[in-house]
Amino acid sequence: MTIDELFSAASIIPVLTVNNRTDAAPLADALASGGLRVIEMTLRSSDALSILADMKAARPDLIIGMGTVRTPGDVEGAIDAGADFLVSPGLTPALIPALTTAWQSAGIPSLPGIATVSEAMSACELGFTGLKFFPAEPAGGLSYLKALYGPLPDLRFCPTGGISAERAPDYLSLPNVSCVGGSWIAPTGLIETADWQAISVNAQTASALGSSQTKTV
Repeated sequence: MTIDELFSAASIIPVLTVNNRTDAAPLADALASGGLRVIEMTLRSSDALSILADMKAARPDLIIGMGTVRTPGDVEGAIDAGADFLVSPGLTPALIPALTTAWQSAGIPSLPGIATVSEAMSACELGFTGLKFFPAEPAGGLSYLKALYGPLPDLRFCPTGGISAERAPDYLSLPNVSCVGGSWIAPTGLIETADWQAISVNAQTASALGSSQTKTV
């Protein structure tokens, strides 16, 4: 998979923190039934790698990435678990070769996180043209991404962090935003209470938002 193929499949990406493996299959079914194809699991629970593998086994049609990747060991574990793509909150000297190797050797694209112009330019020089803008709202939000488009029109972003369902369409309307990450689709509370219907409805809303946006400069 290339970063272009990932962005073509994604619109609003649910960012998941899941604690119990028994939730993997019904959660995957709820998100898929709502029309979403791309999901980001986060390395924020002890069973995250196993849960990612379980979700992929339950719904092989889904594209599931591993987020909160911070070390080369995280990259290796995510690849072994079957991650389709990788997402990191930032980009460190130790992480650069691990993410590069993941793409060159395994064909697994990465979305390294950036929050400044210099970080975006540095990531681009390393060959990363699809970037996570994180934390989106605290780091400047819509106005910051609009400002980036002029000097860096060749970069595309997946803003994540503090974005609500109400704000997501505004982000998706920007020409340099390919998709948006959001935890509101499947928050931990709904997962822990097994409210798969509510998650499916949220996924339907997100899918509709992603398919109805017109880009504006």
